[in-house]
Amino acid sequence: MSIDKSAISEVSLLTEQDLYLFNEGSHLRLYEKLGAHPIALEGTLGTYFAVFAPNAKQVFLMGDFNGWDKSDHPLRSRGNSGIWESFVPGVGKGVHYKYHIVSREQNYRVDKADPFAFTAEVPPRTGSVVWDLDYRWGDQSWMENRQHYNALDRPISIYELHLGSWMRVPEEGNRWMRYREVAPKLADYMRQTGFTHVQFLPVMEHPFYGSWGYQTSGYFAPTSRYGRPQDFMYLVDYLHREGIGVILDWVPSHFPTDEHGLGYFDGTHLYEHADPQKGFHPDWGSFIFNYGRHEVRSFLLSSALFWLDKYHADGLRVDAVASMLYLDYSRKPGEWIPNENGGNENLEAIAFLRRFNEEVYKHYPGVQTIAEESTAWPMVSRPASAGGLGFGLKWDMGWMHDTLKYMKLDPVYRKYHHDTLTFRMLYAFNENFCLPLSHDEVVHGKESLLHQMAGDDWRKFAGLRLLFGYMYGQPGKKLLFMGGEFGQRDEWYHEKSLDWHLAQSPTHAGVQQWVADLNQAYRSEPALHEGDCDSAGFEWIDCHDAVASVLSFVRKAASTKDVILVLCNFTPVPRRNYRVGVPQKGVWKEILNSDSKTYGGSGHGNLGGVQATPVPAHGRPWSLNLTVPPLAASFFKSEG
Repeated sequence: MSIDKSAISEVSLLTEQDLYLFNEGSHLRLYEKLGAHPIALEGTLGTYFAVFAPNAKQVFLMGDFNGWDKSDHPLRSRGNSGIWESFVPGVGKGVHYKYHIVSREQNYRVDKADPFAFTAEVPPRTGSVVWDLDYRWGDQSWMENRQHYNALDRPISIYELHLGSWMRVPEEGNRWMRYREVAPKLADYMRQTGFTHVQFLPVMEHPFYGSWGYQTSGYFAPTSRYGRPQDFMYLVDYLHREGIGVILDWVPSHFPTDEHGLGYFDGTHLYEHADPQKGFHPDWGSFIFNYGRHEVRSFLLSSALFWLDKYHADGLRVDAVASMLYLDYSRKPGEWIPNENGGNENLEAIAFLRRFNEEVYKHYPGVQTIAEESTAWPMVSRPASAGGLGFGLKWDMGWMHDTLKYMKLDPVYRKYHHDTLTFRMLYAFNENFCLPLSHDEVVHGKESLLHQMAGDDWRKFAGLRLLFGYMYGQPGKKLLFMGGEFGQRDEWYHEKSLDWHLAQSPTHAGVQQWVADLNQAYRSEPALHEGDCDSAGFEWIDCHDAVASVLSFVRKAASTKDVILVLCNFTPVPRRNYRVGVPQKGVWKEILNSDSKTYGGSGHGNLGGVQATPVPAHGRPWSLNLTVPPLAASFFKSEG
């Protein structure tokens, strides 16, 4: 068949409506139009390429198909849209390529990776790779029901994971496990430990492995370190088929300055703000997106929806939201530019975040967006229509900081800092909170969670079990970084695997079993999860016993009327004949006790349960006479 060369040169996937929406900042599916797309034209197989470079004088395609010639394959300009495009016959899946951009500015020339590439060369190589996203999913049942599994009144217990260091293959040079290798092992481990969701530190392509993915260069590509797109799809699919949700870290707050990346893309500050006081992050040495530019909003919105659309993600955890909200974030006076009202709020970023959440929940109502926001910014997890930012959940960084600070104290001094624990309940329902013990708490010299606990080894393990029991008793969704669940001793290091051999020892295995049992109770007891974001699900019994350093409270379920009493003793002294008022008579069954010898504790407890007696205490007509174990959390369920 003869090929009409003029038809080939004029082929485009972009309609006029696409161009309008892109330039307006409203295109949500740019990944279907820009980038590299293998197609057939009049029976000829090839790839359509399109890239946004409005300040380019010329754009050339180069790759292993043309010997990386910088002038052999010119792209044509699509009018005033700023987009350059071309169909290249014979170029198909697996071909490596880059764009050679000749800027209008001072004859600036640069080789750029494709911002919309679906996959890339394995770092440290930086070329893009032509690929498709064909995959036959098997998670239909999960996708049809995930709105139920991801709802705020359901148990959400998140296992945070870094793919490169969760588990390696020591028999083969300590190499990374690949996506398909991880899938069955991770699913088995999630079943063993009982977490409902896994959250991956950013899987999006990143040039520097030591950034853990937070210096993203490929906003539409899972890193090729562990496999290709279909391999990552397989991992998500496998977890879904095993009933496990998948949350992805997403970083719209900043991006790296590597020459092949988004920075100074066409000889101008195309993706980043031109003024370094708004466009450069002093802490991270990275560029900050220009949220006021329409095409940048289209790029970021399309990236967000891409991972929900093509990879079936159940949620996006948005990194460093505070750095987006404040113009003076980590800047001294004179180093930032006030907004049009003279304030420090980044109005463009605020508008973007609201739009992001509106579009996510409009198109994927069964997912959750989660903000890592470390300040007191109001209404982060309230709808944009009500003046909020529109996130589904917000990390409670205050709870994390206060609790770890408290747990580092020698128990003899804790009575003087009792309000460090109780303060949270003054704001606990102002937002939909997730309680995070994340990767950030076990790096940069902070030590592992185990070694942040006060005292000798026995007290450290007891303290760690108590910390987890306290977290699971508190209202809020749960997040725990890998290794914490079995008491990893060393601080997390991305260049090596977790110390899995530790889980073979009784004390570490005891922590692991404790976390599994906490997850089981959290999932099976509506009182422990139904009111995570509802003040009706929580009630103090006694928050004032600073002398004994004991907290007691109840969690309640509206659907079942179940009530669970939680006691936390933050000293190594067992409290015998400790009376606690309760709202109901009958037997209160001890369903969890972190001091059980099963978990490595000393074995103090209440022989399985206690009968309430009509002795008033704490303003309630009934009470329990308990043995409160040392450095331990105990859970009691009313049997009515």
